[in-house]
Amino acid sequence: MKIGYIGLGNMGQPMVINLVKAGYDVTVFDLVPERLEPAVAAGATAAESGEAVAAVADILFTSLPEPRHSKAAMPALIDAMQAGSIWVDLTTNDKELVLELAARAKARGIETLESPVTGAVDGARLGKLTLFVGGDQEVIERARAPIEVMGKLIACGPIGNGNVVKLITNQIWFVNAAVTGEALALGKKNGVDLLVLWDALKNSVGDTFVVRHDVPSIFAGHYDPSFSLALCCKDLRLITELGEGSGTQLDMTKAAQAKFELARETYGDDAPELLVAKLVEEASNTSLQVEGNWQNHWDV
Repeated sequence: MKIGYIGLGNMGQPMVINLVKAGYDVTVFDLVPERLEPAVAAGATAAESGEAVAAVADILFTSLPEPRHSKAAMPALIDAMQAGSIWVDLTTNDKELVLELAARAKARGIETLESPVTGAVDGARLGKLTLFVGGDQEVIERARAPIEVMGKLIACGPIGNGNVVKLITNQIWFVNAAVTGEALALGKKNGVDLLVLWDALKNSVGDTFVVRHDVPSIFAGHYDPSFSLALCCKDLRLITELGEGSGTQLDMTKAAQAKFELARETYGDDAPELLVAKLVEEASNTSLQVEGNWQNHWDV
């Protein structure tokens, strides 16, 4: 089985390396040539273009930053693929765009799976991501083995559902991230030691992924540069569009969206995701940094 992989960013690069370690023949491409170097060193083959990758792949994985990149790149990539091959889109994408591109692929005899991921860079490196797969069950079974190299596969139903599920998980994550900064500041301002408060949160109904995984990035003061505020705001836009399209009330989500948009306007598109907590620190005239040897999760 020949694997193609396009998009070797913070998440894609370690995912490719895990595929190579599992024994797959992997051909890769990224618009930034330097990103290919670790994958090639691990045993992947670099191609000169995305189309060259698509032409040789039995299964083509794409991991692109935003829907606009998929919209621009995928028509040519689909046209370069072989009939009978499978395209697996790992991008957190727009549901309607995925359906449109899948129809184009189907017309050429190519099957499509969507498989947006969650689990951060440490999950990608350790092969412990969760992948929300939408598509026909028979196609999922054909692609299951390489997908499970990257983490836990959750079959979400028809194509389109995978991105709905992924966006809902991010919806809860973003709301939690926004309120966790407020909670830490509230405790600090009222005399509670932040390490005591963190221990209490982890051992109570306040426990969440954000509390366990993200709070150390706030304490360290780097606010997790592995994911940008621009990407947070992109996902929040997709979430609110899903809500508007289905007539779903999303008041809490829109409040979090406003906070993340303010953080992006304040600190910049490429600034770290958890600077949404820095907004609270500055408005509350306090610091949430804590001395300690806080390990960066992307170095695991």
